[in-house]
Amino acid sequence: MVDTKVTLSGIELDNPIIPASGTFGFGYEFAELYDINMLGTFSFKGTTKEARFGNPTPRIAECPSGMINSVGLQNPGVEKVISEELPKLKKCFNKPVMANISGFSIDEYVYCCEKIDKQEQVGWLEVNVSCPNVHGGGMSFGVCPESAAEVTKAVKAVTTKPVYIKLSPNVTDIVSIAKACEEAGADGISMINTMLGMRINLNTKKPVIANKMGGFSGSAIMPVALRMVYQVYEAVNIPIIGMGGITTAEDVIEMMLAGATAVQVGAANLVEPFACKNIIEDLPRVMEKYNITSLKDIIGGAH
Repeated sequence: MVDTKVTLSGIELDNPIIPASGTFGFGYEFAELYDINMLGTFSFKGTTKEARFGNPTPRIAECPSGMINSVGLQNPGVEKVISEELPKLKKCFNKPVMANISGFSIDEYVYCCEKIDKQEQVGWLEVNVSCPNVHGGGMSFGVCPESAAEVTKAVKAVTTKPVYIKLSPNVTDIVSIAKACEEAGADGISMINTMLGMRINLNTKKPVIANKMGGFSGSAIMPVALRMVYQVYEAVNIPIIGMGGITTAEDVIEMMLAGATAVQVGAANLVEPFACKNIIEDLPRVMEKYNITSLKDIIGGAH
């Protein structure tokens, strides 16, 4: 028998598979398709202080081996998430959930994190300083070590639960940003968010997406994500949740060997709603194929 369990900041997961924020709604939508309690956990939709409609349409563009999205953090706002979304989720998911929080100012991050930290269902906070398709918010905090550390410190001052900072790949040196977050008190790092990309419509000769650019995700970005996780693992002593282009159980093993304790699956959920279920069911077979008895033993094994 193989052991798929991993521990993320003191909380044990049945397996390391976590649907990524923005690709799994608030969970109950997928619960109509299969029992989502088989997941390690999931990261719910990026939540801001005020409700957001998101960016103008069109905001999705297809690419070979991936997609570009510019949804723009569409969500009902933190108060509604607490009063409406979490109670709905409780009916179909009995594990701690990961709360993904975004903001447009330090005060906003603090407000949302303090509120969500008090929710019994929330096991971890994933603080997004890396959204590439919102003007003046999110990624502006994640592109330099000082501002990423400032958000981390402010959020840690008002929370009791583990805080993971979600980092952007659209930077010159992701390692220095990860180290700054660790020094500011982060309990872990989530990486990577989408890369900045665009498509142009040959008929109209204009960008496909109304916002011109958006976040590029999908299997094409896996080698970049893997390289960044590998680099950050060598520089920090806190756990990493690795993500970026994961579509198979083999990808999960590869990401964990690079240094991830758990992995998030994003774009694959939008192509195949059963992506996470399929990966979880296939993990034991792939572990046996590569003579892996326990996933805990392979974290950072490629170093």
